[in-house]
Amino acid sequence: MRRLLRAVPGRPRRRSEAGQVTAFVVVLMTALLAAAGLVLDAGLALSTKAGAVDLAEAAARAGANEIDLGAYRSTHVLRLDPVRARTTAQAWLARAGTSGEVTATASAVTVTVHATHRTQLLQLIGVRELSMSATATAVAVRGVSTVDQQS
Repeated sequence: MRRLLRAVPGRPRRRSEAGQVTAFVVVLMTALLAAAGLVLDAGLALSTKAGAVDLAEAAARAGANEIDLGAYRSTHVLRLDPVRARTTAQAWLARAGTSGEVTATASAVTVTVHATHRTQLLQLIGVRELSMSATATAVAVRGVSTVDQQS
């Protein structure tokens, strides 16, 4: 049976503690979800970044294959055809289903790929997507530049 508490003059009233645990649990669960979201979405964002790096490197290598054969045959100097290198790298990115910036000189091809990752759990705290970019540069080389030591 419930007892009715009446205020006694000169004695402080007791305050009910009902609801304090609920507020603590709400705050704790919010913090745990934010931490889980950070772990999950940061891991997925790193995976997206690694994919962007792979795409940039592959496109740069494809562009670096476009050697100016006329100059190489006449002067024996290895240099790239910048227009063909840029076109080849952009075509490689298009076939891969992405886009990016490509710059090419007579000595190197540089590709920058931009990627976004739509968050899973961080959406709960207002973070909808994470943006990142990856840049890779490739140069044309002649022959073998290092010797692999086989055991």
